[in-house]
Amino acid sequence: MSKKKTMKAQVFYEPNKMELKEVPVPEPADDQVLVKVKACGICGSDVAYYYGASSLETATGKGPLILGHEFSGEVAEVGAIPKKLGLFQPGDRVTLDPVQYCNACRVCKQGYVNLCEKKTVLGVSTDGGFAEYCVSHFTGVHKIADSVSFEEAAMTEPLACATYGVRNMQIAVGDFAVVMGAGVIGCMMVQMIKAAGAGRVVAVDVLDYRLEAAKNCGADVVINTAEANSPYYKKDLRAAIGDMTDGRFADAVITPTGAVEAMEAALEISGRRSRIVFFGLPADVAVVRVPALKSILWDKTIRFSWLAPLVWPQALDAIATGLIDLKPLASHTFGLADLHKALGMVKDKKQNVMKVLIKP
Repeated sequence: MSKKKTMKAQVFYEPNKMELKEVPVPEPADDQVLVKVKACGICGSDVAYYYGASSLETATGKGPLILGHEFSGEVAEVGAIPKKLGLFQPGDRVTLDPVQYCNACRVCKQGYVNLCEKKTVLGVSTDGGFAEYCVSHFTGVHKIADSVSFEEAAMTEPLACATYGVRNMQIAVGDFAVVMGAGVIGCMMVQMIKAAGAGRVVAVDVLDYRLEAAKNCGADVVINTAEANSPYYKKDLRAAIGDMTDGRFADAVITPTGAVEAMEAALEISGRRSRIVFFGLPADVAVVRVPALKSILWDKTIRFSWLAPLVWPQALDAIATGLIDLKPLASHTFGLADLHKALGMVKDKKQNVMKVLIKP
């Protein structure tokens, strides 16, 4: 174990209250691995926790807790079980699946590990990666290729979620697909949908800088639905998609946003036998209106996508082989002491922010 017995960590207590503190380095249990954190990404859910829009998954819904669930690092110490199995050793470069399932409940044994009844989540229910060290159950630790940087590896978790979402779209060669949101995950999805064989991919957003990022990620067409002075502006999204498809509309649509307007628009722009995947998280009380008769008569499939069950190997391979390029999506880097500032930047979408990484 590292000789350092204390570490710096950002400890979250309640909305708008978080302190950079010196705390004990966690000691790994027999079934855990201690990881020295090299990079940790800020997710929209971290912003929601910090500003009070969402509760944590702790017993009280509050802290104290170290946030951060998108991270990579270097193995510092290996617990007795993974050591006996020969799985890891100090110095291994790794990334972490924060959703740590029990492998014993009924849904886990059915393979639905994203729905585990006993799961814990690093940075959400137990301490996460906005610190110098973190412990993880050994089954949540994944080695990364030598060619993959810690910054790229820290984005594996959102990429894995995007991988599962795109899998649910059931892309066929030549499909016309639409991504309703061009943030970091939307740009990942654009690349994956193209790699899956789609003929044309349209990215939709309300901010031009995000649409430019989507173009750089391979989107064939980008559409701004909010800013009338944008060169990408279209007043009527349904009409625009109809024009591009000769009235056939989209074969597959995914919504990496929780905006109800985007989810309802996905239903409007999808065609016969289309697949619509709701991915982003709406508010607790959000309700989506489904045009029932049209959806039935056009034999649509509406499904939902949650987390990243059993797709981490594919996501890791997509990064290692260069199939998905994550480097352009990392827009800003901060030290641990500036986490408050970084969270505010993500919340306010300042300075053309995409993925912000914290490097302890």
